[in-house]
Amino acid sequence: MTDRLWDILFDIHADLPRQGPGDDESTLRALTQCEGLPAAPAILDIGCGPGMQTLALARARPEAHIAAIDFHQPYLDDLDGRADAAGCADRIVTQRADMADLPFAHGTFDLIWSEGAAYSMGVDAALAAWKPLLREGGYLTFTELVWLADEPPETAAAFFAEEYPAMRHDDAVADAVEAAGYALIDRFVLPDAAWWTHYYTPLSERLALLDRKYADDAEALGVIATSKREIEMRRRFGTAYGYEFFVARETA
Repeated sequence: MTDRLWDILFDIHADLPRQGPGDDESTLRALTQCEGLPAAPAILDIGCGPGMQTLALARARPEAHIAAIDFHQPYLDDLDGRADAAGCADRIVTQRADMADLPFAHGTFDLIWSEGAAYSMGVDAALAAWKPLLREGGYLTFTELVWLADEPPETAAAFFAEEYPAMRHDDAVADAVEAAGYALIDRFVLPDAAWWTHYYTPLSERLALLDRKYADDAEALGVIATSKREIEMRRRFGTAYGYEFFVARETA
């Protein structure tokens, strides 16, 4: 992807509460499945974005120390401001880093968290690359876009064949987790509201503004149109696919 396209995408997603589907209730549901964590767990949030889930983790585990990484500095700056306002800036350390080349020693973390980000390096690659960073018996919890229908609608299948060709059925992702040497503890599909309240609804409002901003920019309007098509796919075919939480434990 060119720098120009990245700039357009970042502009589309600027100032949104989240960079993908999710909600605090789902974050906390997944966290409750991570039993036996230390009293003051070391947590790594990979691809944290502006950090709504990071703050949910910090509130739920007030003794935790959280390293939050992303490759887009403005998201990290946003999270720093939110953490400061929430009174937990001393427990959340942000760092700009590539999730495929993380600057941490093996065995550093009790819990690795990643909502909607593993796809960018590929789930299989993420499962392999992040496992050494866990302490013995540590948890890896992530969300992934998956097919829920055995035979997806043709229109939706064509759209995601272009936008996310690596998309798999949820059972295939579960199998990949176990094949990578984890015990799968829990899995559940995000509710439909998790797509709209903090993501698609504010995104739709922003796209309307950007239509005017980029009125004479064909390239930007093409990217905006793809975002609108994505939202329309959700409205029409939301039962055929979803984001699923996977909670897994390192089995050494």
